[in-house]
Amino acid sequence: MLDLDLQPHHDGSALYVANQRPELMEKVKIRIRTHQSLGKVTRVLVRQSDSGEAFLSTPFKKLVHRHGWDWHEGVITMWNPEVSYRFFIQTEAGECYWLNSAGLFENDQPDRDDFKINIYNSVPKWATGAVFYQVFPDRFAKSEYADARELPEWADKRNWSDKVKGHGAGVAQQFFGGDLKGIEEHLDHLKKIGATVLYLTPFFPAFSNHRYDAASFDEVDPLLGGNKALSSLVKSAHSMGLKVMGDLTANHSGDKHQWFVAAHKKPAAKESDFYYFTDRNTKYESWWGVPSLPKFNWNSSDLKDRFIRGKDSVVAKWLKAPYALDGWRIDVANMTGKIRDEDHSTEVADSIRLTMSSVNPDSFLIGEFTSDAAESIQGKNYQAAMTYSNFTRPVWRWLWNQEVKTEENQIGPGRKGITAEQFRELHTSFASIFPWHVRLHNLNALDTHDTGRFKTFAIPDSQRVAAGLQFTMPGIPMIFAGDEFGLEGENGEASRTPIPWNQERDSDLSMLDTYAKLSQIRKRHRSLQEGSMRWLYSSAEALAFVRESKTESVLVIASRGRDRKLEFSRDALSGAEGAENLFGNGSLRVVGGKIRYDASELDLQIWRLPSAVR
Repeated sequence: MLDLDLQPHHDGSALYVANQRPELMEKVKIRIRTHQSLGKVTRVLVRQSDSGEAFLSTPFKKLVHRHGWDWHEGVITMWNPEVSYRFFIQTEAGECYWLNSAGLFENDQPDRDDFKINIYNSVPKWATGAVFYQVFPDRFAKSEYADARELPEWADKRNWSDKVKGHGAGVAQQFFGGDLKGIEEHLDHLKKIGATVLYLTPFFPAFSNHRYDAASFDEVDPLLGGNKALSSLVKSAHSMGLKVMGDLTANHSGDKHQWFVAAHKKPAAKESDFYYFTDRNTKYESWWGVPSLPKFNWNSSDLKDRFIRGKDSVVAKWLKAPYALDGWRIDVANMTGKIRDEDHSTEVADSIRLTMSSVNPDSFLIGEFTSDAAESIQGKNYQAAMTYSNFTRPVWRWLWNQEVKTEENQIGPGRKGITAEQFRELHTSFASIFPWHVRLHNLNALDTHDTGRFKTFAIPDSQRVAAGLQFTMPGIPMIFAGDEFGLEGENGEASRTPIPWNQERDSDLSMLDTYAKLSQIRKRHRSLQEGSMRWLYSSAEALAFVRESKTESVLVIASRGRDRKLEFSRDALSGAEGAENLFGNGSLRVVGGKIRYDASELDLQIWRLPSAVR
């Protein structure tokens, strides 16, 4: 089998699929590249699906030969809204290969790993190239008005400098008092580190600091400043060129929500069918059996009308003026609408998307899928996923500090300290089977409000390498507020540390400049926003890949430990002699037909090179 850097390649990006937004029955030109080291290629075919049946196309035409590569072009027809395909390659020597999203194989492969294309690409332009910044409102910043507000009985008031309790009773009642005005007053910080989207965890009234137990969807929590504070925050963010995303629980409400209160122990209430009640509404289903989070019953037509369907729904209200949110992240989307033999998940997601499009066609919908999301998200409803499978877990496992013996809940059990080769295999297996437009907009998070902090579990000083991968691999980088301050936390609760604006706690500001610089590099180089991705090298300690467009190539090398043997073919990347270093100050060596780099421990390098496809 060929070395990684010279294997045939296709990935669904604009270099390989001419039309990224095809329509039903449209003929779409697609390309594949093969290197001469494979042997003389005599036949390239595509095996595509049509109404459930797979067939082989007419042979592709060879377009051009450049730098040892042949580019072949053919056509697939969008017979259905969703089409899967793979390539068949035959050489003069009689060797046969299949190329699918998982790689190059000599034997036939299962359909699940085929490339996927569909007619659902409706991602707003502002999301391509975006940098998300996640804020947990109670812990980000306090305005001068915060301490004057009367606290509810549930709130356990804490000082901004107090240590966050990460375990045991009362963790959800710790109240530090961050509010929306406090966020507005620090929007310049988001601009400084290059964020383009502010993503807020829930802002509705609740009986916890996390507010995922909403008591109402009709107003903003007065503890955060109320409706006017949200309107002011979004208006200010928009004036600075920032988008704002909200967070919505379509799976459940809180047990203090007015809908639940109206129906609990009251079978005759019209809201009775909003939840899964039994025993004369005394018992009910809830999220993971947590009584304070009763689960919605999406059989209810009235619930759909009030919550997700139409311009008078909750989903619509906060996208309209005077609030004008730019989109929603749907909490536990993987569980929403599902319970035992019932599955309303697609209907719920479709309704949310339809409502959002009718109110604001330029809005963005993300679904949270804590595990593999590729089978569920094709872009028809959720346009992208917040998931841990394709980026977060592989990065953590590769850069895991072997001295840390405790588990992290979201990362879970399994092998830690995997090789860079295993990292590549893991990422490819989970990420490549998404349609390209979805893969390009999935969130690349090092950590979130539901995980421990990456820094707590990772090799010391490795966050710079991990952040580099966040900003250069396909997907949208998402910074969880506090990562840039070097904050730590052993679990999701402990990671929600108040931001030390006035040095209230130990912090490490070394990542501030790193995030700012990586954001600028990503902003200036379109290849990092939407370019194709081709792996060039992976070993135990290091990996290399290139993001390519018609105008440039961007090479990325990341290493955990020293790798003096890092090399790949000169044909794999043209123009290495004049490579411009963008990050890391390293230099490439061209020796004969090889490009070489001596990678040091915890090394991150980014170079710009001429386009290899011109």
